[in-house]
Amino acid sequence: MPKVPPYPEQFRRDAVALVRSSEKSIPQLAEELGVSPQSLRNWLRQSQLDVGERRDGLSSEEREELCRLRRDVRRLEQEREILKKVPLAAAAAACAG
Repeated sequence: MPKVPPYPEQFRRDAVALVRSSEKSIPQLAEELGVSPQSLRNWLRQSQLDVGERRDGLSSEEREELCRLRRDVRRLEQEREILKKVPLAAAAAACAG
């Protein structure tokens, strides 16, 4: 089940826009917005990654793709384990029968 962020996406975008346009410090803005300074820093960093201002992390699109690929790998590994057991079960039934 997807994790639901505690703050709506639009609120985070607006907060980042405020950080970029304001001369106030992140801790001051965070207090005014009622969020932690670290959350505000994280949102700003992710925004910078998404628009290409930074290259030291994954963009939101890359993160989503990575999560999807990891989920696919888990599913395929489970399917492989199930298929490995099928011949063993068939052989055991043939020997017992």
